[in-house]
Amino acid sequence: MSELPPVVHVDWLERELGADDLFLGDVRGPNAHARGHIPGSKPLVLGSPPPMSDPAVLEPLAPEVGLRLRRHGVTGAERLVLYDRGDGVGAMPAAQMAELAGHPRVSVLLGGVAAWRGELEIGQVELHPVKTTFEPRFEAVPTREELARRLDDGVLLILDVRTEEEFRGKHGYPCDPRQGRIPGARHLPVQQLFAEPGEPLPADQIRALLGDPEEIVAYCHSGSRSSLATLALRSAGFRARNYAGSWHEWSRHEELPLEKG
Repeated sequence: MSELPPVVHVDWLERELGADDLFLGDVRGPNAHARGHIPGSKPLVLGSPPPMSDPAVLEPLAPEVGLRLRRHGVTGAERLVLYDRGDGVGAMPAAQMAELAGHPRVSVLLGGVAAWRGELEIGQVELHPVKTTFEPRFEAVPTREELARRLDDGVLLILDVRTEEEFRGKHGYPCDPRQGRIPGARHLPVQQLFAEPGEPLPADQIRALLGDPEEIVAYCHSGSRSSLATLALRSAGFRARNYAGSWHEWSRHEELPLEKG
């Protein structure tokens, strides 16, 4: 079985494009795909993890995403590489959704369609639905229950990628009933992980910032910045996941602890 890094570069894609076991999914949507896409790719809209991590939300969502995969011809046996316009905002959340559904080999193309150096193809492509079974992997999406249970787990680094003011509970979003941070979280603003938008720092520089934790869960206010952080962390070789509920969810549950200052 061919290996698949969690994040791939365009050089890798140029070598592997056309391989029988590669499925290249464009998460921008069918209209954008038709206007110009990387040759051989297919539109594959999977959405983003929800802002609530309740089992009642995740349990029906996983098979629904599996259905979307099957409708687009994804079997689960291939290497699934997802790309967006280039900033990672669409591809990384979609990758987490595919993992939730149960796809075992998912990756994100750094730089998305903007990184592609060849000609783009124009026009719609035919989709071929398949019959297959996905076994949901609920661990792909961190929940508030998991984080609350693992606050003292030395294996897990909880990484807060918000601003200094948000981290200290001094200036957060007014929609949140409480301000502060998840206890024990380490602070590293997301922009410090990137050389420029869509381009993470080299792996050695990211590891110099964080050391060598065995596992990382990133969070922000509503999961967007932490999704980008997760992309950068995975590009550096970390086992990283995004807590999509983030502070927006955590702050709404008074039974959950917080820190300030």
